[in-house]
Amino acid sequence: MSRSLVTGHSPRSHYKEESMSNSSSIQVGIDVSKPTLDCFFANQFHCLPNSTAGLRKLCSLLPASSHVILEATGGYERKLVRHLQEHCIPLSIVNPLRVRNFAKAKGRLAKTDRIDARVLADYGLAMNPRPTPAAHPTRQSLAQLAALREQFIAIHTQLLNHSEHLELPIAKGVLKATLATLQRKIKALEAASQKLIHADPLILCQYSTLTAHHGIGEFTATTLLAQLPELGSASRGQIAALAGLAPFNRDSGSMRGHRHIHGGRSNVRRALYMASLSAIRCGPLKSFYKRLRSNGKPPKVALIASARKLLILLNSSLKSSSPHSPS
Repeated sequence: MSRSLVTGHSPRSHYKEESMSNSSSIQVGIDVSKPTLDCFFANQFHCLPNSTAGLRKLCSLLPASSHVILEATGGYERKLVRHLQEHCIPLSIVNPLRVRNFAKAKGRLAKTDRIDARVLADYGLAMNPRPTPAAHPTRQSLAQLAALREQFIAIHTQLLNHSEHLELPIAKGVLKATLATLQRKIKALEAASQKLIHADPLILCQYSTLTAHHGIGEFTATTLLAQLPELGSASRGQIAALAGLAPFNRDSGSMRGHRHIHGGRSNVRRALYMASLSAIRCGPLKSFYKRLRSNGKPPKVALIASARKLLILLNSSLKSSSPHSPS
């Protein structure tokens, strides 16, 4: 993938989660599970229940100037995160894959809750990750609704594909009723999302800015607001990497490999991919896409480049607080 066509600058490390600067904070590693919180700090292990009483006990045990390091666990960490932020204790929610690779680099191949807690503390000491800011309440609610809507759509698609193979009338009737119920639930989630957006003036302003662009509909705008809160504050390279639309080098010695996108938030990338399909047909990105194709770029490469271009326009729009002219 051509660097100049897709990025406009060198595809160096676009987004740095960690800073290698030293810190005087006490790094606290917490491995979160549904029943317990396994903690390591000051060379001691503590196992506390993942409950209100356990969270109170944790705050009483934590030394001054603590910095808590934990992984995203799909929801079990939310109560802990909320409690720590309410008590003004800095924390960092880090990428589990990076922590696992860090443990392997140190030769720690075994994996238990106690080991994971210690690895998290060591990771915080070595990498000094930036504190995770408190999430906007409306964005949190939108993220939950968007995730549930995505699950319902996946189930709906699976059942719809299965309906082709049904022969019994009773089975067809049950499946048809289930599909109709799922469609109603999806519409209800979309209506709830719109209600949340219109109840928050700041989110509504950003939503209006996003939907002013060709190809950005209600669902895409809601996904971006919920899953990409950095939109409007990050640089163009950072925002592209966060969405998984930034190509990275594959070079070794004299070999110059193709640039490939890697990582990022898959739900955001899917939403932008579908939006770009509309934008390149009759929107302002049509000429951009055609120019890439005329220069010999494969269709999918040109489409990904168009999705990244669209994301950069949206990022610029929110920065200037007004719809950015695509021309």
